[in-house]
Amino acid sequence: MSAGKILMVDDDPQIRRVMRVRLTGLGYEIIEARSGEQALEVFREFLPDLVLLDLNMPGMGGQAACRQIREGSDVPIIILTVSNTENEKVQALDAGADDYVTKPFGMNELLARIRAALRRAPTGPGSGPQHVQVGELEIDFETRKIRAGKRNVRLTPKEFDLLRYLVAQRGKPVPHRELLQAVWGPDYGDQTEYLRVFITHLRRKLEPNPSKPRYILTEPWVGYCFAGPEE
Repeated sequence: MSAGKILMVDDDPQIRRVMRVRLTGLGYEIIEARSGEQALEVFREFLPDLVLLDLNMPGMGGQAACRQIREGSDVPIIILTVSNTENEKVQALDAGADDYVTKPFGMNELLARIRAALRRAPTGPGSGPQHVQVGELEIDFETRKIRAGKRNVRLTPKEFDLLRYLVAQRGKPVPHRELLQAVWGPDYGDQTEYLRVFITHLRRKLEPNPSKPRYILTEPWVGYCFAGPEE
């Protein structure tokens, strides 16, 4: 039985070979693409469970390919790149990536990131509510359906997990480190740029006015809080 289907996009044949040998040995089903354009061509046919996407390629770069994949799919995307600047990380996450790995990387690190991208986060203390309505925002966690006013909202898996964890502790400030480790995994406690980008995404999708959030509130120097029930 396959451990999962992975679309691997990189213009370096040596990197693809090394990753293919290791990943297929662990039971993953692999399909390769050498460019962003080719990745988009095979994506719909292969329907991967995860995409490994090099950022710097001739023609369509990884960031543009990431945005196009994300427009129609919630599949987890891990960006691979030689750059390690915070600005590059934020741009990749803002394009729709779930995670970011800097080359050169060890296979154990990449495997941990793959597991983190595919895992489902716990809901926090207790099971949490299955249905929440506050103002014009309605969330059904069982069916994964969300309405904000008259709009149906689609979230990526990590966005959904982040929202669910916050709602499970509604009215309570949740520290940055707790959120990161609950949603991404125990190795992510210091990756605060991930939270900044994903909270921004959630506010854009859910809030009537993202610059003045009503639902997802910032707790200065602590973390974030989903608004408590109205009195």
